[in-house]
Amino acid sequence: MVAIIDYGAGNIKSVENAVRFLGHEAVLTRDREVILSADHVILPGVGAFGDAMARLRKYGLDEVLREAVRRQIPLLGICLGLQLLFESSEESPGAEGLCILKGKILRIPEGDGRKVPQIGWNDLAFPNPGRLFDGFSEGAYVYFVHSYYLRAEDPSIVTATTQYGVRIDAAVEKGNVFACQFHPEKSEAVGMKILGNFLGI
Repeated sequence: MVAIIDYGAGNIKSVENAVRFLGHEAVLTRDREVILSADHVILPGVGAFGDAMARLRKYGLDEVLREAVRRQIPLLGICLGLQLLFESSEESPGAEGLCILKGKILRIPEGDGRKVPQIGWNDLAFPNPGRLFDGFSEGAYVYFVHSYYLRAEDPSIVTATTQYGVRIDAAVEKGNVFACQFHPEKSEAVGMKILGNFLGI
C-alpha cells in the first residue's frame, strides 16, 4: 500500500491515479497509523512553502514523516514535496522546512528571456547514481512547474540536475528518502518508469 500524504495541497489526485495505473493500492491519508504501516509514502504538492509547512504541522504530519524516515519506509517528495524536505525557502522567509535533508530553496532568477515559473519539459543529467533513474540514459525529458529550486548542501545526494538559467538540483536520494522537483506523474512514459522504480524499492 502506498500512502499519499493528504494535507490540502494541490496535485494529489494525479499522483494517486499514476500509482494506481502502475498496479499499486493508493490511499490518500493523514492518518499516522496508515502512513507508518505503508510500504511507500509519497509527499506531493503544489503551492506555497510556508502554507504547506503550516498545514503539515497542523495535522502532525511533520513528525509522522520524520518517523517514517526513521523506520526506513521509502519516501518520495514531488515538486513542493521535495522543497518541504529541506530547511528553508526564499518563498517563505522564516518558515522552517522538515529539515530531513540539508539545503535551501531559492527563487529561479529571471533574465535572458526566461519565464518564471518554469513550465514545461526539460532534460536531465545524472551526476550521481540514483535508484529512481535505473535504466535511464542522459537527456531524459520530464515536466516541470516551479518558481523555486533546490540547492542541496551535499552534492553527493543529487541524482539529477537540469539547467534553467542556473543549475537546478532536480532529484535527490539519501538512504530511503527520494525527491524530485519535476512531476513524474505528468511526465508520460519516462515519469511512469521513475515512479515504477520508486515503487519497486
